Amino acid sequence: MSYDCRLLLYLHAIFKLMKKTLVLFLLISMNFLNAQIHEVGVFLGGSNFIGDVGKTNYVSPNELAFGILYKWNKSPRHSYRFSYMQSTISGNDLDSEVPAREQRGYKFKNEIKEFTVGLEFDFFDFNLHDGKKKVTPYVCLGISYFAYDELFVVNGKTKKDYVGSTFGIPIIVGVKSNVADHWVLAAEVGVRYTYTDNLDGSNPKNENLKPLQFGNINSNDWYVFSGITLTYTFGNKPCYCAE
Repeated sequence: MSYDCRLLLYLHAIFKLMKKTLVLFLLISMNFLNAQIHEVGVFLGGSNFIGDVGKTNYVSPNELAFGILYKWNKSPRHSYRFSYMQSTISGNDLDSEVPAREQRGYKFKNEIKEFTVGLEFDFFDFNLHDGKKKVTPYVCLGISYFAYDELFVVNGKTKKDYVGSTFGIPIIVGVKSNVADHWVLAAEVGVRYTYTDNLDGSNPKNENLKPLQFGNINSNDWYVFSGITLTYTFGNKPCYCAE
């Protein structure tokens, strides 16, 4: 048998295997989706920074933030939550009410691209299958991993060193309601404690730039996402049974 014939037979076998795998995957996926209630949606709001440059307000959005999210509702009281958020964060000492910062006059911008996994707890029962309107506060705790620009400040100018990444701890609180069939609207504020002190260029990781440190180098940075989420729910009525 020629090499070309063997190659065609080999490719045909691979193609058949791929078809069987795809069919099996679709069957499993359909069974999974029908077995639970799911939510997919979007986040839109604003972000603000808490660190060594700019304002010190805890919730004061000054940049656009947006993202997508998915929830897997395991019971009427808790859900697994996955999200991707993106925003520019910025700070300007001239906007601060701290005299030393106003005199210094530093400013910066940084890009945040964040993936978060968390567990969301509802304070009240939020069973979406009984046809009743519901409102409940909620809290979500988890872990974030995000990319950002490593910055440094020289002669009063903020410059980019390289793209870094690290972890953060998100603490999200909000209120949500099923505003229509299959639609859930929520308003939330989520603060992120980060494992870096250099979102603003105050504490470069690059050893060659250590002399450029300023501010409180013993306190890590925070950033905040505030806004609304709108999610669409789908999947058959689950059996919320004790496992």
